[in-house]
Amino acid sequence: MSEMCPKCGLPKDICVCSVLDRETEGKVKIFTRPAKFKKLVTVVSGVNHDEIERTAKNLKKILACGGTNKGEEIELQGNHKEATKKALLSMGYKESNIDVL
Repeated sequence: MSEMCPKCGLPKDICVCSVLDRETEGKVKIFTRPAKFKKLVTVVSGVNHDEIERTAKNLKKILACGGTNKGEEIELQGNHKEATKKALLSMGYKESNIDVL
């Protein structure tokens, strides 16, 4: 017998809790800010605290760049605003919840 999700009671392999959480969460903001030596860093804020590590890992893999998560923000090396939006959409975030500034 497979494990059951404590949230919805469905088996873990067909559980959709994480997708529903992404759809109902607040706004995700994507913007850039300057870093050392006139380089830019793409910042993603507003990601659910429970999923920030997994989201950061997936973004770094999809965008083929380095980065980190500091507190409630994900920092990606380089200017990846539009590509980050596309990657978040492919991960299941709703387009209406993503703001590119």
